[in-house]
Amino acid sequence: PDILWDNHGKRIDWIKPYTKVSNVSYKRDDVYIKWYEDGTLNASFNCLDRHLKTKGDATAIIWEGDDPTESKHISYKELHKEVCKFSNVLKKAGALKGDRITIYMPMIPEAVIAMLACGRIGAVHSVVFAGFSSSALSARIKDANCKVLLTADGSYRGSKVIDLISIANDALLECNSIESTIILKRIKRNKK
Repeated sequence: PDILWDNHGKRIDWIKPYTKVSNVSYKRDDVYIKWYEDGTLNASFNCLDRHLKTKGDATAIIWEGDDPTESKHISYKELHKEVCKFSNVLKKAGALKGDRITIYMPMIPEAVIAMLACGRIGAVHSVVFAGFSSSALSARIKDANCKVLLTADGSYRGSKVIDLISIANDALLECNSIESTIILKRIKRNKK
């Protein structure tokens, strides 16, 4: 019922508060379900900014790598700073509100930073599992008509290094919508 969802809607911060909780139609040829449709919010703001005063130094992300000795605790303040910086990188790469951005990265904190940065500038992110082939990546980029590709030079699976940049390059041979590619140096920076 709308009363329940209205209470949940009040738990987050709105740029423009909603006046209607739901708008639904179950007519045979006109089925739709819309929630809070006249309200405006920013998911990145709700995940980070609104918590900075009360939880700024608290841990927002606990990350453990493939190697058990590799781990990080990232505070809300640290995460906010990185998301804001990467939001500016996306804008400099030409990303705009409404653009689609493919994130083809391993399960690392930078992937979360990328997702939140997309939300911050109003771009839509499409996460593609970093174990997918170039043809699977290409198909998803084309389906979403993505403008920007975010990837890493590689990923770790146990002691094996997966060459993500080669897979991404092969995928891009089949795509014409990508205008910018941003590559995180993960493997090269970790080499001794």
